[in-house]
Amino acid sequence: MTELDYIAAIRDNATALVDAAERAGLDAPVPSCPDWAVTDLLEHIGVVHRWAKMCCDREPSAPFLASRQAGIEAPADAAARPDWVREGATGLADTLAGRAPDDACWTWAPPSTTGFWRRRQAHETAVHRVDAQLAAGAAEPVEAALAADGIDEYLELLPKMRWRKEKGEGAGETIHFHCTDVEGEWLLRLEPDGLEVERAHAKGNAAARGAASALLCWILGRGPMDALEVFGDSDLLERWRESATF
Repeated sequence: MTELDYIAAIRDNATALVDAAERAGLDAPVPSCPDWAVTDLLEHIGVVHRWAKMCCDREPSAPFLASRQAGIEAPADAAARPDWVREGATGLADTLAGRAPDDACWTWAPPSTTGFWRRRQAHETAVHRVDAQLAAGAAEPVEAALAADGIDEYLELLPKMRWRKEKGEGAGETIHFHCTDVEGEWLLRLEPDGLEVERAHAKGNAAARGAASALLCWILGRGPMDALEVFGDSDLLERWRESATF
């Protein structure tokens, strides 16, 4: 994968997220997150940024801490939340910029370094920027190299998410994803004991190919399948996406 400036991605997408939130209005629904209004989206990203910053100061051996357990409260006045999100994003980005990527800290999956948080929060912020822009009317694509890296990270982390309920993924079915605008191909094997992912060009029982942003957004439930070229068992693709929740 191309080397990326994750800290710049956090800053830029956070700015675009808040700008879109203010255009949409705090009470506007978020189409890609049906249970949320924009104010809920701002609460979520503001908490997550502060939690990630907190995690950079925790020892790698510290106990598991979910963002909702961190005791971080959004302003009760919803009108204060845009500035609160700006402050949180700046604090996180500044903290990450002041640490080397291989500095040890607590993470919920390997590697236990601040580099994990650089990458994770770049993608977290980008996808929620898409959410905010969808609430405002239309979303700009995620930059292609960042989007391809986002797919790679998501597929890498998916089997490591301890809170997922699914114990088995399938009976050996295969799915192939292929970015058409930048480098990026993956073969997924849905085995009874879990998901296996290989970076490879191969045929699968189902395949989806398209621009990296369109592929990422579909995988994450932020875009339609008809933005992609689909081959083989489209029902398998839909079943996998429904179960592959973050």
